[in-house]
Amino acid sequence: MSHTPHFADPAPRGLCTDCGVSRMANPGDCGHACQFIKPDYPKFEARVHGRIAGSDADEPFFGVTSTMYRAALRPPREGAQWTGLTTRLAERLLQTGAVDAVLTMVPDPDDRWRPRPALITDPDDMTEARGMRMGYAPLLALLEPAREAGHSRIAVIGIPCQIYALRALEEKLGFDRIYVIGTPCSDNTTTENFHGFLARLTDQPETVTYLEFRADYHVELRFADGTQRLIPFLKLPISDLPPDFFPLTCRTCVDYTNRLADITVGYMGGEGLQWVIVRNARGQQMLDALGKEVALQAPGSSGKRAGSVKGFVENTRRAAGGLPLRRMPNWLRGIMGWLMPKIGPRGLEFARARVEMKAAETVLHLRREEPAKMKNMVPKHVWNLAQPYGLTPEAGEKVDPDANG
Repeated sequence: MSHTPHFADPAPRGLCTDCGVSRMANPGDCGHACQFIKPDYPKFEARVHGRIAGSDADEPFFGVTSTMYRAALRPPREGAQWTGLTTRLAERLLQTGAVDAVLTMVPDPDDRWRPRPALITDPDDMTEARGMRMGYAPLLALLEPAREAGHSRIAVIGIPCQIYALRALEEKLGFDRIYVIGTPCSDNTTTENFHGFLARLTDQPETVTYLEFRADYHVELRFADGTQRLIPFLKLPISDLPPDFFPLTCRTCVDYTNRLADITVGYMGGEGLQWVIVRNARGQQMLDALGKEVALQAPGSSGKRAGSVKGFVENTRRAAGGLPLRRMPNWLRGIMGWLMPKIGPRGLEFARARVEMKAAETVLHLRREEPAKMKNMVPKHVWNLAQPYGLTPEAGEKVDPDANG
């Protein structure tokens, strides 16, 4: 396995998650590859999936979908964030010779929470990629070293802003085949900020080995001594975080579900299991290669999302306008923390709620902080998701269908 070679720090850029393109031989490629400049999802959906996302069923929320599942590896893999499905898909590609190398993230040797790009060629080394990390790392900067090493067929495990840039560049990269395993993403932050968040959750943050935002409205913490703690979402110290804790890039994400991946593996619609969206034949090929290792079932959906999303939009509108967040009285937090898993949206309805929340957040924060970017940066699918909550284009924000799908 070859870890990240030394890359010079990129020139400072606004709205950048350091996907790695600015560290490549031609940093000017950022101009057409960056998700935060003028994204064209219909163009790449048509090329990658053979069609654009439809207007009915769940494709307006989640993108082009062939099939969806609740899924779990049996048995779960040790050290995995959920059951290990994401890394197992890539491991199997290496084992079968479908790919020569996998571009993914592993933990930095000095900080388990800091992501570090890695080029993995040995299937056994995929165990290092298990688990969650918080922060930014230039994954795509490994594309050129992978090509120079003679790897012609690769897999990439990435978050949406990395995968959009990959799709924009893949035709000129010269690989024979690229398999793309995507994970949903939002609300990333720097590794340093994440350590500050952990310190607000426990007086022993250095002993935390696992953190997950679960679909039952709880954050799960696991500690080095084997103990576990569940914290209801409503009791998280989100309103105590500094205003810049989540950068503008993550508050204006236009692709929560990794719409350009061949297969997306997350948790939002999984109701305690993993949530899989197969988007095209290549994604189905990867899933089929696991055979009976993976248990599949139809996703469920229950509850109503409208009230939760409206409350989120109101709070976000206040925050984006510089007003203080409305805090729930402490005596009510415990009651609501108990009630939300029972009456709140669950399964696919939970996933729809989160996608609508992200769309609203994108419009409100970008409108306040970078209004000149609205016209080109907000795709049509985001406006469609935000419209039911009273968020429509204002003067100068109107989407040009010919340029933005």
